[in-house]
Amino acid sequence: MNRPAFRDFLEDNRVHLFDGAMGTLLYSRGVFVNVCYDALALEQPDLVRQIHREYVAAGAELIETNTFGANPPKLSGYGLEEKTEEINREAARLAREAAGSAIVMGAVGPLGIRIEPWGPTAAQEAEDYFRRQVTGLLEGGVDGLVLETFSDVHEIQAAYRACRSLTDLPVVAQMTVGADGRTTYGAEIEHVATELDALGAEIVGLNCSVGPSTVLDALEVFSERSSRPLSAQPNAGLPRPVGDRKIYMASPEYMAKYAQRLIGVGARFVGGCCGTTPEHIKVMAATVRSLQPRHASVSVAVSAREGVAMAEPTPLERRSVFGSALARGDFLKTVELVPPRGWDPIEMVSRARTSRDAGAHAVSLVDGPRGRSRMGAVAAGLLVQQQANIEALVHYTCRDRNMMGMISDLLGAAAVGIRNLLLMSGDPPAEGAFPRSTGVFDIDSIGLTNVVAGLNRGMDPGESSIGSPTRFVVGVAANPGAADLDREVSRFMWKVDAGAEFAVTQPVFDLDAFRTFLDRTAKWPLPILAGIWPLRSLREAEFLANEIPGIVVSEDVFERMRKADEAGEDASEAEGLAIAMETVAAIRNDVRGIHLNTPGGGVDRVLDVFRGLDDD
Repeated sequence: MNRPAFRDFLEDNRVHLFDGAMGTLLYSRGVFVNVCYDALALEQPDLVRQIHREYVAAGAELIETNTFGANPPKLSGYGLEEKTEEINREAARLAREAAGSAIVMGAVGPLGIRIEPWGPTAAQEAEDYFRRQVTGLLEGGVDGLVLETFSDVHEIQAAYRACRSLTDLPVVAQMTVGADGRTTYGAEIEHVATELDALGAEIVGLNCSVGPSTVLDALEVFSERSSRPLSAQPNAGLPRPVGDRKIYMASPEYMAKYAQRLIGVGARFVGGCCGTTPEHIKVMAATVRSLQPRHASVSVAVSAREGVAMAEPTPLERRSVFGSALARGDFLKTVELVPPRGWDPIEMVSRARTSRDAGAHAVSLVDGPRGRSRMGAVAAGLLVQQQANIEALVHYTCRDRNMMGMISDLLGAAAVGIRNLLLMSGDPPAEGAFPRSTGVFDIDSIGLTNVVAGLNRGMDPGESSIGSPTRFVVGVAANPGAADLDREVSRFMWKVDAGAEFAVTQPVFDLDAFRTFLDRTAKWPLPILAGIWPLRSLREAEFLANEIPGIVVSEDVFERMRKADEAGEDASEAEGLAIAMETVAAIRNDVRGIHLNTPGGGVDRVLDVFRGLDDD
């Protein structure tokens, strides 16, 4: 059977109809959500083929392969990463068998992981993942590729580069936005439209989102900023719970009405996403057949593509007292305090005052150590600054907050005078008082460093202006004792590249491992504050070495603590303090400061470590 080439659709100035949801129908036909839907091309090919045929019979001119999540990172969750190419190839072959005269489009969705600058996955690594998927789709005989439901401009750019490295087939590039017209990273629709227009894809547009109304509003912006053919594949509204299921409420007639409106603002390609069925597509097909496109050609100025201009960061020495000392090259001394379990700050403030009087430049407030609930570090830091007259170094983790919550917290912290941050991914939630609690981890510490560096330039992650730039001093964590030192060094490099201005290490108990880390990271010079933990007992040393990831305790330290333990508690504490002071003396000329941990919460004993340190 003869079928048109996809490029014919680009040139004929007509409206064309995509199919609808695949997952919605698979679920409705008894496939549980814990199953890898992409792998059904191998496991239940007849079911997938039948759904494709139903969409073709309903009037779809373009059908998408069942491969939205068929990329290596997502398939690895099912132990299927090695079958990436095979799954995509077979999914494309099934669609081709069912298509008849319809065009087969290879569906490519996000990786489900964060890529630079918001995460640790390099853009090249992401391209390699996408390239594996696209290779399988091409082997299966697709006519074109659909990049869909992307929230991150950087990720869809990586996906597009992967496509273009393998084929010149037409590409549809679609992103998704929320009800506020922004991506989950906060990018405004104007920015999304400009970036997609500049990408180079033959068709650009939107899919998924919260329903056709939001997509219509967003597509109006696209029509003003893009000269390319536009596409729109909205959800059938938001799902609502009905009994023990979630049902999409937008009727076929409602979707058809919005298809008409989408075409009216310039859509050349329309269809459906989550919740749409062959019945929706059938009714939409009647609308499509009766309408012609009305897409105006526009010229996009280069300046519009460049986005919002970033401001220069405030000089480091003007951001905080701690930042000024860092800029001068002073040898820095910080003391780590754990916020209280309750809401009474008196004891924490008292320890902060003691640290101040001992010469600390700042006190560091931990954010939910070991994944357990305590007073929030931002609030604790504010109390310390107000009541103890010493600057706070606030730990801020990615564990408990989504991107929107982190931006809100950070803007609030800037407004109340928090200036110094130590950015961390965060420990997983503990199996303690809240066994069902979960981590969020929208981004990791590399991504968060990028976010804060952007705020310091007056721009949020969506590249929208926040007004006056924040004035944070940006610190990150480093782990000299990491089991995979190559990965740790790579992450350190990415943190420096993202905008880190100093680093604090895990406690140092092995000088050889610490110096190896310094040698490996010397090409990315960054002020290092070495973590120092005055041990109290052999048991504490064993706990740190065996239960806290990344802490390496040398055999010499173990042997000294064993002997001290035999002499009693006082001897153990004295020996632990002596080891800490010797460590500081040994690395004094290799680092820019020390970060003193306070095991058990007491500060009086450990502050003796500061003795012998000259104030610069």
